[in-house]
Amino acid sequence: MINRAIQRNSTHTQDDGSQNSSGAPRRHVQPARVCSYTGFMKFQPLNFRGTEGVVGLSQRLEKMESVFHINGCVVDNQVKFATCTLLGAALTWWNGHMRTLGHDAAYAMTWGTLKKKITDKYCPKREIKKLEIESWNLKVRGC
Repeated sequence: MINRAIQRNSTHTQDDGSQNSSGAPRRHVQPARVCSYTGFMKFQPLNFRGTEGVVGLSQRLEKMESVFHINGCVVDNQVKFATCTLLGAALTWWNGHMRTLGHDAAYAMTWGTLKKKITDKYCPKREIKKLEIESWNLKVRGC
């Protein structure tokens, strides 16, 4: 009796268009896919030249994280894909950094580490402090 119940249930769990336990048709589930560079670029991540300042970099980092999340980018591809959006001075900085570390080590770093390095380079503490003071002054004046 138990064997017949198991066999009956197993025939209802095959991907043959059968119904689920509530009697509704099964929903087709897409297999997980790996984020490709082409797919990543379709989400139009912001480029970064190194001249946009603190606000520009913050916007770029937020957009990049959003693109990673929406596109399902695996951790191994995040630094590789993100650095492909660097232009001008930022690209020159990255290429120098990559030469210093070595290609494999540079691309093995985490997205968090890359964010910290870019922030340290393009958002000096004095700039961040200056923006905090400006923001505070605006709040005090009621703007």
